[in-house]
Amino acid sequence: MTDELNQSAQPEKKEKKQLALNVVSNKKHKGFGAGSIDLSDVACVMIDQGVAFIDVGAMHAKSKIERGIKFTPNKEDTPNGRPCWIVWVAVGRDEQGAYYAGATSCEMLVDTEAKRGWKILADHVNRLDSAIKSRYILDNIGPTEKAALRKLLMEHNAEWWEHSPEELKLLLQ
Repeated sequence: MTDELNQSAQPEKKEKKQLALNVVSNKKHKGFGAGSIDLSDVACVMIDQGVAFIDVGAMHAKSKIERGIKFTPNKEDTPNGRPCWIVWVAVGRDEQGAYYAGATSCEMLVDTEAKRGWKILADHVNRLDSAIKSRYILDNIGPTEKAALRKLLMEHNAEWWEHSPEELKLLLQ
């Protein structure tokens, strides 16, 4: 009986809400911190040697290509690097359904043998922001990379591709 009294006499502890950002969740974020940034509708597409593939690790700079590589902002430090790209692809929704709302490409050089690479982190962050804001910036990829990205987007979800703006389709011709 004394245990029951002690338990009911203690005030209930409230759980403290923490500001956290979970970028790989498939749930929509609601509640405390909502509206700060939502990355749940952004995919990371890697393009390497003419092949495009989705790699969620790129969101944390831990894609298959980036793992084990020491990056530097000096291009001269990676003289034998092969060009690779991260393409941030944002999915938007309207009354007709989902579509590819934003796509921005970020260049980097990777020398797997030397475990060295070049990229400009600020450019990657700014282009991620542009994709989230439904912009298309694909000015630094060539025809081979554009074809690989177009193929991946079409195969990943043909309905989203069909519903996407003509601007994206023209950029990827």
